[in-house]
Amino acid sequence: MNWAAFDSAEPDLAKTVEARFGAFTHHVLATLRKDGSPRTTGLEVRFLDGELWFGMMPDSLKALDLRRDPRFALQANPGEGQSMGGGDVRIAGRAIEVDDARTRAAYVEEVKPPEPFHLFRTELTEVVRTYVEDDTYLVVQIWKPGEPVRTLKRT
Repeated sequence: MNWAAFDSAEPDLAKTVEARFGAFTHHVLATLRKDGSPRTTGLEVRFLDGELWFGMMPDSLKALDLRRDPRFALQANPGEGQSMGGGDVRIAGRAIEVDDARTRAAYVEEVKPPEPFHLFRTELTEVVRTYVEDDTYLVVQIWKPGEPVRTLKRT
């Protein structure tokens, strides 16, 4: 399921998630190394044409990780201090490299990345938002494809 399908299924949560990612430029991407251990790296993301895109430098370790095993986890930059305005937001899924010339050209026209680069579109498997409500409750919203958002509240 791509970003547009998630946005259609859960527009309120999608708007909040996109706003959290839009608040800062750099975020944290987790990929899997050859030995299966996690690797975390910084990443800029783009929401364009109903897709969540990852652009990466040629032969970067994160790009090579995703080519080998497309599973990823992405966490929005929490921001300064301890406020985490808008909550903590995470997306998990699979990143598929895009080689189609027309798609890449459209991305280049919009984003103007340094070339050459790797381009990945994402398929979402989970979106999670965690935030504090009324200084009392820890609220966790969990979405998975084909399911409604599940909300958990803890004191």
